[in-house]
Amino acid sequence: MKIIRDIPEMGHVSCKWKRDAMTVALVPTMGALHAGHLALVQTAKAHADRVVMSIFVNPAQFGPREDLDRYPRDLERDADLARSAGIDCIYAPDPTDMYPPDFQTWIRVERVSQGLCGTSRPGHFQGVATVVAKLFNIVQPDFAVFGEKDYQQLLVIRRMVSDLHIPVRILSHPIVREPDGLAMSSRNQYLSDKERLSAASLFRSLTEAQHLFSSGERSAKRITEAVTNQILSHPYTTIDYIFLGDPNDLKPKDPLNDPSLLAVAAWVGKTRLIDNIILRLP
Repeated sequence: MKIIRDIPEMGHVSCKWKRDAMTVALVPTMGALHAGHLALVQTAKAHADRVVMSIFVNPAQFGPREDLDRYPRDLERDADLARSAGIDCIYAPDPTDMYPPDFQTWIRVERVSQGLCGTSRPGHFQGVATVVAKLFNIVQPDFAVFGEKDYQQLLVIRRMVSDLHIPVRILSHPIVREPDGLAMSSRNQYLSDKERLSAASLFRSLTEAQHLFSSGERSAKRITEAVTNQILSHPYTTIDYIFLGDPNDLKPKDPLNDPSLLAVAAWVGKTRLIDNIILRLP
């Protein structure tokens, strides 16, 4: 497994694979790998001959008061995990190469980036769309794999690829969870032991919402109340947002249709976590 930092070298390696009639998949990450990332790798390996994992803590998607400086970074550990998962190449560029002095070009996906995390994290999806487009240009993948935990991000990337006619097929993988249901996230390691117990309230709230929906409840207001009560019944928790609506265009709905997206963001202590579920009839 190679670790590449240079932009031209990454393009050269990818082009060589393609000249040899091999398909290439990209798994974009910010490192701090966990089992959720490795599940994305398996999806990539099932679709492509060669798999590149990018590891890049993208400064453009962090706000001024967010956790850019303390976001976990351990390339040696990540490389060991990536190697064991069967990655062919890690692309780990330097921020000054990705955003050289006087960088001026940004990609903004309009409607689907509004609301939810787009409201809570202004500029976040502009940073995401721009760096993903740059990675697509550098790696030239046939496929790219994203997790469904970042559901709004997945829709933003799909819309960008469609609108700009980028020849990359976007694949998704279901949320990978801890035994108690907490969605795997690199930020889970910020949680204290007591906060970690309260963090499981997010998944409990989604499970309760699915039960209500399966039982015939269609009121977004009543399901929101149930989700709110479940999360706030635990210590250390505050709610950023609760969204219920269309899973395709992120328009709020009340009453709800089958299927509907329930997406939540909450603070557990000083750690912001997100989760979601597609509410469906059995």
